[in-house]
Amino acid sequence: MSIEQIRSLFPVTKEAVYLNSASQCPLNTLVNDRLQDYLKTEVNPVGKKSFDRRNVRVLLSRLLGGAPEEYALVTSTGVGLGIVAQGLNLKAGDNIVVPEREHWNNSFPWLQLQEKGVEVRFAKVNEDNSIDPKAIGKLIDDKTRVVAIAAVRFNSGFRPNLAAIGKIAHEKNALFVVDAAQGAGMVPINVEEDQIDVMAGCGFKWLLGLHGTGFLYVSKRVVTMIDPVLPGMYAAEKRYDDLSLHEDSRKFETGTIAYALFNAWSAGLELLLGIGIKNIYEKALENTDSLIYGLEEKGYNIVTPTRKREERTAIVHFNTGSLDVTKALYEKLREENVLVTLQAENIRVSPNFFNVDKEIKAFLDLI
Repeated sequence: MSIEQIRSLFPVTKEAVYLNSASQCPLNTLVNDRLQDYLKTEVNPVGKKSFDRRNVRVLLSRLLGGAPEEYALVTSTGVGLGIVAQGLNLKAGDNIVVPEREHWNNSFPWLQLQEKGVEVRFAKVNEDNSIDPKAIGKLIDDKTRVVAIAAVRFNSGFRPNLAAIGKIAHEKNALFVVDAAQGAGMVPINVEEDQIDVMAGCGFKWLLGLHGTGFLYVSKRVVTMIDPVLPGMYAAEKRYDDLSLHEDSRKFETGTIAYALFNAWSAGLELLLGIGIKNIYEKALENTDSLIYGLEEKGYNIVTPTRKREERTAIVHFNTGSLDVTKALYEKLREENVLVTLQAENIRVSPNFFNVDKEIKAFLDLI
């Protein structure tokens, strides 16, 4: 598929310079068409077929590794991680290790467990906003039950070495839990190669879906360690007056979900598989090569770690050194239909595989 064909799938490219996929990927026509087709069956349900949950699980396993039955369909990253945090039944004296300043979806579920006497230990982030696996390892002991980290940091774009951290966690028999919201669909992730036990993510960012779609991966190696906290009709065999939970990750599913959204999401997952995550990631690095060079040339303060290319992603944070000036620059970009995010004191730029060099240049010219 050529870049022209890819861009034709994203109508926003005709209206604006969209550099904001870390916030939300714009809806593409393949997903929209599948959504509209599904909605037509709601208007006229004659001959309507039941939604096939397994189809989405198969696509996710092809993208991220593991087996289809190791994936549960949930509505968001936070829901997935919340199910796990509550389902582990941790007790006083247990501890959890997580980097400081993680996204709230990967801190709030663990922090709530402090009410039970569970300790949350925060690993320090380096001055350049990178994370050293050794800093996490130093906090792990025989009472550590979970090591949790984002596959990509939302507030810096940093990509930690998941395999190295997973190895460290497993040496102490701790579960390795990953928040994949900013990574899945943009950087290569393989749950088995990266030694991931649990991973949750959402559809509306790099996985080309819509709000309300998400997944929870739980390895068959650890699935018996986590109890379902909201078992619904899809969590168990359909027997009256008897609960016979599924023995795989399906036990974490609840009741009816937004089938129209999940059915449409499958078209986005198919597009990613067709393009290839390796190709998408290479494009991400090409885009950020240009961004980082341009920002450095103009003297901006780059917040994203840039020293090691393998730790970079499609996300670059920068600022002007003055919050007021940074805000003014953000407003200027909005007025020119160059869409980015103002996050705290920084501007976050997050191009995707459908962006082209002239759009990166347009952004750099404006700043």
